[in-house]
Parts: sequence; structure tokens; C-alpha cells
Amino acid sequence: MEHIATPKVENVHKLNNINPRESTIGTLYITTTHLIFVSPEEKEELWILHMHISGVDKLPVTTLGSPVRIQCSNFRVVTFLVSRDRDAQDIYSSLTHLSKPQSVEELYCFQYRAKGDLPQATGWTFFELSAEYSRQGVNTQHWTVCTLNNGYKLCASYPEQFMVPASAQASLVTGCAKFRSKGRLPVLTYYHASTGAALLRCAQPLSGLNGRSQEDEDYINCVLKSNPNSNYLYIVDTRPKINAMYNRAAGKGYEAEAFYANTKFVFKGIENIHIMRESLAKLVETCETKTQTMELFLQGLEQSNWLKHIKGVLEASIFIAEALLSGVSVIVHCSDGWDRTSQTCALAQILLDPFYRTIQGFQALIEKDWLIFGHKFTDRCGFIAGDPKEVSPIMTQFIDATWQIFTQFPQGFQFSDKYLLSIHDHVYSCQFGTFIGNCQKDRQDHRLSERTYSLWGHLTNSADEFVNPLYEPSSRNEVLVPSVQPQNILFWRGLYCRYEAATQPREPVIDLLTQTQLHTQSLEDHAKHLSRRVEALKNLIATAKASGSVKKVIPAVADNNTGSGENQQNETELEKVEKRFTDLKSCLVEKCQSKLFNFIGELDSVSPYLTLSVGSPSSYSLHRKRSFEPLCLPLEPVITSQRLKQEMNCVAINWETRRDVTDCTCGIKIIYSVPVKNCASCGKLFCNRCMHRRRLLPGHTLAFANLDRRRRSSNVSQISQVSDNSENVQHSSTLNTPSLGLNKNEEIRLYPVCLACNKEISQDFNPAITNLSVL
Repeated sequence: MEHIATPKVENVHKLNNINPRESTIGTLYITTTHLIFVSPEEKEELWILHMHISGVDKLPVTTLGSPVRIQCSNFRVVTFLVSRDRDAQDIYSSLTHLSKPQSVEELYCFQYRAKGDLPQATGWTFFELSAEYSRQGVNTQHWTVCTLNNGYKLCASYPEQFMVPASAQASLVTGCAKFRSKGRLPVLTYYHASTGAALLRCAQPLSGLNGRSQEDEDYINCVLKSNPNSNYLYIVDTRPKINAMYNRAAGKGYEAEAFYANTKFVFKGIENIHIMRESLAKLVETCETKTQTMELFLQGLEQSNWLKHIKGVLEASIFIAEALLSGVSVIVHCSDGWDRTSQTCALAQILLDPFYRTIQGFQALIEKDWLIFGHKFTDRCGFIAGDPKEVSPIMTQFIDATWQIFTQFPQGFQFSDKYLLSIHDHVYSCQFGTFIGNCQKDRQDHRLSERTYSLWGHLTNSADEFVNPLYEPSSRNEVLVPSVQPQNILFWRGLYCRYEAATQPREPVIDLLTQTQLHTQSLEDHAKHLSRRVEALKNLIATAKASGSVKKVIPAVADNNTGSGENQQNETELEKVEKRFTDLKSCLVEKCQSKLFNFIGELDSVSPYLTLSVGSPSSYSLHRKRSFEPLCLPLEPVITSQRLKQEMNCVAINWETRRDVTDCTCGIKIIYSVPVKNCASCGKLFCNRCMHRRRLLPGHTLAFANLDRRRRSSNVSQISQVSDNSENVQHSSTLNTPSLGLNKNEEIRLYPVCLACNKEISQDFNPAITNLSVL
């Protein structure tokens, strides 16, 4: 609080970015974590996380007041006009300090506490490198786990264990590490099982003008021998050759072709972090320019060279993927092996392996190639005050390049562009500890897994929001070869201009398709529930008839109805009949209970804790820590007319769309940048703040009555990846992904409900079943 000089400023004008003459009047609040602008008259609330602020400028004073311009890393640009210059100066000073903490310990992730019952540990144990190697099908005859880096003695920015050629002796590995920048020797990141080719990543050698290392040369030869299907390998230097030559003069450089037999050297010409930083700055400036001419916008876009750089990253990735597909191993490096190397290696794997194009696979890819093998997130994203020359949009560029592939092959990705946007925003938000630190060692030193929440746990609970409705499971065995022709490299308006309401549709088609898919799924589950409920009632009546109970009670009722003066007696007899029929029904229900609700399973045979497995194959699901609360066996309530009515009315037949709604019930305007959800119970559209949580609706319970094991998800399911070739079976992943009806192991699907509907349903619905809900 010491940095907040003025926590509240009234009569502040938020200027329209398109037309500065238009403005919204409201009150500006500065908290320890957010900048909040509230305009009750315009029904507008704007929350800006301090960590998203990348720049604050106090513009020259005008006759109307003092403008304060705020730029965010998620490409939001806001200008506030403050009537008093002193207040404007306080706002500028406060935001400058709050947006750039002095140490990692001051970041937002150490203050953030998730609402609800999501355990803090959820997500931190979703990925294990050894299990990912197993999923890839690494040949253990040619590759082995190296433990020389235990305690980070060999390389501080690598994981403690990684895979190296089995023929490489310990002395060879140590000598190679000493000859590579930062000790980052070539290590295995991906194994193409069908061809036996391997993808390795490393840093540049410390060769200088004439230097060489026999250990490094022998190690590279061991890499070559680990692939018996090829007699040569590629060494891909992602830098421009002139940059590599400059580094060589400084004592680093690149491999001398004369010293490395049976290798082919390729330079890919991707520019350094400084060029990329300047390029993005020009792109943002072009997007902010208030011009009415197409010529000026296209000219600014061209001069930024941003799309040219995206094209260069994609070309290098395609080359790597094609080499692996042809059976040739590839070693990739740039300067220190954690910027351009991470980009190209990850994109090449997206092209080759369909697993990385799923929700859980993309998380595993980021964990492996960006987090475990090291990328300087703290420096490149500018989380804390430091050297501004170290800041560069490397992760933004990777997300953009992934989107370029997605636009050309929308049916090949299980996730939508919303998933990419969410990951990009949370990289810079520092709300979760996932991306804090420059390497795995940093994250262990700060004990992030103990003190902060994981982004993967958060995203898994809302996985259905990121489902790509165009995804075709049949395309998961395809190798993607995107076109890099200039006309196919697109400007991503949804990222760089996302907060310009005038440039965005009110309801994107992809969002409408996603909403329709989820609504259809809800109705299908409701139809299954009603069908099984009718069948159960039919069986109940048939059993009652067979036992003679109906014959015994019906004559008594008929006789009692003949006397016109015996109303009181009739009521007594009817009560007896109703009680007798209820007792019979309860007895039958009790006997059939296990059949109707065997999806919960037997407590004796299944652990009483639910395991939410994300980002990892089933081969190591037993090693994962368990997280969620114990589950009680629900009992089937007595079937009454009131319950049947509730089951039929708790599932919405019609869902509202953005076109139908202008304001949320809380009064906030529903515009393009406001995330919204439909309540599956009432069908109304709400902002995220007005939604309660996901839960099992009474009108869906019997849809999952045939499940043979307990499993819950926020509309997520396993998607097995089994190749038609029996010799190359891909291990199925246990990461929860949006249910597309592709798997045989059906799961309990949970749907979002609003606060009012959740309260109404919870009054009558069995609380033991609602324990299945997930935030």
C-alpha cells in the first residue's frame, strides 16, 4: 500500500480509442493488485491487473485535464483523462511502481487465492518428463537417462535428469557440457518413433575462431549412431549466419563443419530478441494509429516486419519436421538455446505429433520445451524491474505461430484460439506460478508448487470453453505441412486488436459453434436421463403389477369412491394406498439402487479420492498426488412428482446468445471483450463473475448410470491415440480434455450454473451427488 498515493479518483474520463472525443465518466480505484474503472451510468467495469501493465505514460496537460496512457502486455491500451494534474501524477507514480515489482516475491501469484474448493496443489504434478519420453516411445537401447545433472551440477537451466545417447560415456557428456554455452549440451526433446529420428536441443558451442572440443565432436557422433536409419544428421543454427560469425569472434559461434563428420549445417536466419522487441513495438504502434486509410495501416504492418519474422520461425520449424519425418536426426540451437530453439522445436513437434495438438498435449509441450528445458520467462516477459534489453516477445511469437498453423488446419486442433489467448494472457499476468522463473531450478528455489497455484489446474476446470467445434478426430494421425506463402501468413486481429470493440464482431462464429456444441451435449444428456427414468418407472410399475400390489389397492380405492358422503374416509383410504405404494416403491428402489447408480462404484474397490490427471500419459498416473475431496456414495431419492418436475425443468431447452443480451444481471454491459457463459439450468447468459460453478444437474444424473468407474470432469474425457499399426501404439493420455464423444470410457459431464439456479437445485438435490462438481 505504500506505493498507492491516491487510491480513489472521481470524475475520470476514459477516452474512446477510436474517437477520442467520446469518453466514459467514472471513478478510478487503485488496489494492490488491480486498477479498476467503474462507470455506473454506462454499466461498465474495467479491471486491469497491475502485472499486465507494460507501460505507463503521463501525456502533456490539456485544457480538459491530464491524460494518463496505459499499455498492457495483452495489447489493451487505455487512456484516462484526469481533471487534476496532481491526481494524474499520483496515478502515474503508483502504477509505475506496482506494475514492476523489485523482486519475484512481490509478484501477484504469491498473493492470489483461488475462490472455491480448488486445491492449491492441483496442476503441479500433471507432467513428468520421464513419462513423456515413454509416451513418445523412445528406444532405450539407443537412448538412456542421464543423472549427472542431479543437484544441477552440470547445467543450472536444464532439468536434473534428461536423455542422452546410450553410447555416450559420463566423461563425454561432461566434456560436451563444458564446451557449450551455459553448459546446455545437446539433449533429447522428441523422438519420432516411426522413423527412429531424434530431435535434440542445445546452446551454441564455445568454439571461437579456431577452438574445438574432442568430447563435443565424439558426443555428436554418438547422437548420429543412435539413429541407425541414417548416416548423417542436421545441425540447425536458427540464427542469421552473420550473427553466428559475430559470436564466433567473441569466443562462441558455431560448429566448424570440418570437425564434425557426417553432419550438415543449416542457418535459418531468425533474428535476435532485440529485433523482435522492436518489431512488435512497431506493430502495436500501427494498431494504435487512428487512421482511416488502408494504405497507412498496411504500410505500418509491412514496416514492422512482424509477419516476416513469424514466417521465418515457421519455415525453420517445417524444415526440422520434414527432416525428422525423413528419418534424419536434428540438433537445434541458437545462442543460448532457450529462445529461438524453444520456438522451432515446439512448433516442429506440433506439426509431427497430433498429441501436442490436443488440450493436454499442448500443456505437456509447453511444460517440456519451455519450462523444464528452460526459457527466461522472468527476463523475457519483464515480470520484475530489470534490464529492459532482456525483454522480448518470444512467447507471444510462438503463440502467434501456433495460431497461423491453426488457421490453416482448424480441424486438426482440439483447442480453439481462445485457449491460446488464455495461455498468452496468463503468461504475463503472474496470477499463477507456472511461468515464474527462468528455469526449473528457479521454480524449485522459490517453492512455487507449494506457495502458488498452477495455470494447468485452472484451465482444466474450464476446458470445455476451449473446445474447437471443428475438430475432427480422424485428422489426429496427420502430419501438418502449413503453407508459408506470404498470403497465408495472417495478421491476428483477435490478439492485437481484441479490445477494439469496433473491429470485432458481436458474436464470433466459432464462439457460437462452441456454445451450440455444449448446448447440444446438455440436451443429449438430458434425453438419456429422461429415457432411463421412464424405463425405470416402467419396470417399477411392471414389478408392482406382477406382485399383485396394484390389484389389491385399486379395488379399495374404487369402493371408497362409490360413497358420496364418505369424503373423509376416502381421504384416509387414499393416504393408506399412497403410503403402501410408496413403501413398495422404496423397497424396489433400494434393491435396484446399485444398478441405477453404479457409476459411483464400490468404495471398497476404488480409492475414496478423485484424481484429476492432466498433461500426462496413463503410464505414470499412479505416481500423481491426489487432490480432490472424498466422495460419498449418493443414495437414489424417492421418486416423487416434485422431483420428476425438477429433473425436467432444471435443464434449459433454449440458451441465450450475445445477440439476445446487452447487459448481465449484475448490470455490466456484455461486449466482445467480456467473457460470458450460459447457465445450463436456466439458459441465461452471464458474465463469469455471476456464474457459480460446474455441477451435475438432476436432469443429467441417469445419463451416466452405466459408468463402471468413478470419474468426473468439466465436460472432459480421455482421447486415446492408438495407431492402426500394432507395432506403434501410442499411450493414451489421462489429461482431462473436452468430451467429444470419441472415447468408450464415458465420463460424468458437469455444466456451469448461475448462483440462483445452484441455490435452487441444492435445496432438493442430493448433496452427495453435488460433491462431484468442480469449480
